[in-house]
Amino acid sequence: MENPRPEKVAVVEEVREKFNSSDAVVFTEYRGLTVGDLFELRSAVRSAGGEYKIYKNTLVRRATRELDLDLDEVLLGPTALAFVTEKPDGTPGDAVLVAKAIKSFAKSNPLLVLKGGRLGDQTLDLVGINALADVAPRDELLAQLAGGLAAPMTNFARLLQALPQNFAYALTALISEREASEGGADSDDTKVEESTEASTDTKSTEPEAATDAVETNDSEDAADAVDTAETENSADEEKS
Repeated sequence: MENPRPEKVAVVEEVREKFNSSDAVVFTEYRGLTVGDLFELRSAVRSAGGEYKIYKNTLVRRATRELDLDLDEVLLGPTALAFVTEKPDGTPGDAVLVAKAIKSFAKSNPLLVLKGGRLGDQTLDLVGINALADVAPRDELLAQLAGGLAAPMTNFARLLQALPQNFAYALTALISEREASEGGADSDDTKVEESTEASTDTKSTEPEAATDAVETNDSEDAADAVDTAETENSADEEKS
């Protein structure tokens, strides 16, 4: 068995390293694409944070087998691999953006066919890779997450800010209600006192009136007695 050429060994090593360092890989069939089409596709993938590479299937199979990856089914026909690496500005690439770029290119270039891919330790079929392309980008998801976390915190901060004011309103309302209640009680007490005084005055007046009536009757009886005595005395004098 002859030893493989160093060039092939180097390619196998390169493919193995790219699989190990990439978060995701997208497999495509590029049969029929022109050099210009491939240049445009590479530019779109690079902008999304990926690297579009074409290797011989035999060398890719050798590299994936050394990694215990069973990808022989997708390594049929002219196959190119899009590895997620980093964006031109040096920031990490996004598997979703790379998948979106390839799917978008395929819509206007039907000769490019998506075949599947790898995401982390998971192998994706055509359905899975299309689903990955339909996911919102990482930056958008992070923004939504940040917004979702910020909204409750903002509401909580507003609640804390409004709490002293609401507490003051509630305390003022409670004091007003209590004062009104105590004012009503004082009014009722005043009415009871006035009623009691009136009743007392009435009772104290009735005996005085009765006493006056008795005194009047006694005076009239005394006057009658005097008149009677004077009449009798006049009659005695006439007889004499």
